[in-house]
Amino acid sequence: MRIMLISDRRQRALEELWAVLPQAARAGLTDVMIREKDLAGGPLLSLVQGTLAHARPAGVRVIVNDRLDVALAAGADGAHLGVAGIPVAEARRFLGPKLTLGASTHNLAELRAAQEGGADYATFGPVFATASKAAYGPPLGVEALCEAVRSSSMPVLALGGITADRARELGGSGIAGVAAIGALLADAVFPAGVGAIARVLETA
Repeated sequence: MRIMLISDRRQRALEELWAVLPQAARAGLTDVMIREKDLAGGPLLSLVQGTLAHARPAGVRVIVNDRLDVALAAGADGAHLGVAGIPVAEARRFLGPKLTLGASTHNLAELRAAQEGGADYATFGPVFATASKAAYGPPLGVEALCEAVRSSSMPVLALGGITADRARELGGSGIAGVAAIGALLADAVFPAGVGAIARVLETA
């Protein structure tokens, strides 16, 4: 089961978590998506490289949101496209077959387009209410998530308002994992926050 941290330096600097990434990996963290849309290329590249230096030895994948050039330059494990980004098929041609390519989706049409374009996985949400995804409308709910999983042959990660308590509601959904921002960044002991979600997913 994948657990993906999505960065947001306004909530917590990713650099603060570098030292505890090995503990977080043992607790269940599998991926870090660096999503800092307003960060210039140079600083973003440095952030990705620094994160890779700490994450890769721990077995944690590093994914770069939207900036395909930075993902390639840094030697990241993959890239992730927002709905307003370039088409998935074009990104796949640019990245080649080796890098992981993910896509954000909020409905079945977007999920289908991501799959047909060659994405390796998709996030789907917001499943639950969350301030960070309020622009995408009301939460879609667990039933819509289950339908998305059933309609997709690629892994689907639940996104939006994921906490350890809410993760209990995802049992039987067929998801490949979850992606979270606030629930993980807000936890004072980051590996403990990862572990709490991982334990729920294992038993849900």
